[in-house]
Amino acid sequence: MDIDLNSLDPDLRTAKLSGIASASFGLLSLCLAIIPICGGITSILGVVLGLYSLKTEHSKIAIAGVILSGLGVLITIVYALFLFLFQK
Repeated sequence: MDIDLNSLDPDLRTAKLSGIASASFGLLSLCLAIIPICGGITSILGVVLGLYSLKTEHSKIAIAGVILSGLGVLITIVYALFLFLFQK
């Protein structure tokens, strides 16, 4: 049931790879949320790639990437505010 990416239409191939990259950046952004700059950059990249993938193809992995990246943005913002408000 594997899909040969070389036999797909180039736009569909790009959408599938963008969805996978979005999910990867989403997971990475959750790990890097404790470093606000790194977590913010990776989560924004994940959201952008996920939305790009959803324009072409509505896949579950792209939806998961957008959700994980959005959660990464939220955690990064909350943690950055926590650091800003409670610094000595």
